[in-house]
Amino acid sequence: MILASLIFALVAALLHVYIFTMESITWTKPATWKRFSLTSQADAETTKPLAYNQGFYNLFLAVGALAGIVAVWAGAPQVGWTLVFSSCGSMLLAALILAASGRKYLRAAVLQGTTPLLAVVLGIVALLLP
Repeated sequence: MILASLIFALVAALLHVYIFTMESITWTKPATWKRFSLTSQADAETTKPLAYNQGFYNLFLAVGALAGIVAVWAGAPQVGWTLVFSSCGSMLLAALILAASGRKYLRAAVLQGTTPLLAVVLGIVALLLP
């Protein structure tokens, strides 16, 4: 179960690296801003600083999860699980906020929230069961 939890944490981290790429690197490309429901290049340019900043939040969550995975496997489980639970828990809470923002965001919220949820739940179960 530990392995499953860490795999879900890894998938969650990789997804957040991808989101970082869209928000901080390719935001002004039509394929990206249309995915985020913007309607014009002008809107993309106007929101670029906000998206850039948000992208880095996603990157930092991913780095925390990745560092946690490495720490667990390197023999520092207290540090590792703290990072995994903190990062994946934050990803999950952000997905809940996204879902609460409106029905049009439910699909994205489920996509962003499922893997960190599984990482946290499976990690807790693995740690509680000897």
